[in-house]
Amino acid sequence: MSVFTDLVVELGRLLEPVLAESATAAAIVLFTVLVRLALHPLSRAAFKGATPAAGCLPVLLQLPVFFLMYQAFTSSGELLDHRLLAAPLSARWGDALGAGGVFGAQGLVFLALFAVIAVVAAWSVVRARRTAVGLVGVGAAAAAAAGSGVGVGGGSGAGAVELSAEQQEMLRRVGRVLPLLSFGTLITAAVVPLAAGLYLATTTAWSVAERAWLQYRKERLEAVGGA
Repeated sequence: MSVFTDLVVELGRLLEPVLAESATAAAIVLFTVLVRLALHPLSRAAFKGATPAAGCLPVLLQLPVFFLMYQAFTSSGELLDHRLLAAPLSARWGDALGAGGVFGAQGLVFLALFAVIAVVAAWSVVRARRTAVGLVGVGAAAAAAAGSGVGVGGGSGAGAVELSAEQQEMLRRVGRVLPLLSFGTLITAAVVPLAAGLYLATTTAWSVAERAWLQYRKERLEAVGGA
């Protein structure tokens, strides 16, 4: 854990001339971005494979990092005195409520964090539902094309992707329910130290933006290939 602490402290010192007492909070965000950059090849491979098991790998590899973040701001150490504006990075939502209420100086910092997480979660829900609708549409088109002997994309019926009515209904249900789990991050952020909440907000935002970018690139390549 000392290596992690030293890295965050050094990043904070580099940012301190610009961000003053909030430099360590910015260092946590920067550290999270560096972790996600290192995991990007795995995320890209998981996106191409489009399998749940592959998609879980980047998440599992982040668990030790999250654990170190949690430990660093709950055990004794030099990081406990650092702050994000008025809120200590070691504080929890309950501490902020006790220090001034929901709209106190610390409470407002947590409210801003919760707002960021909620916006990212809502974006994730919208994208996931659009993806589920798109998959159902592709399956319906493939089934219709197969019935006429023509594959999706103008090829033969061989290789066409077909989804049964049960599979289409399952996709609709997953599209409605599963994305709502994104809002579970709000509950986690409310019970862990502010530093860990910053990590959660940053990595969640990265995940949604990364997937949107990969999907955009995929659609661009398909458009170029089909032209």
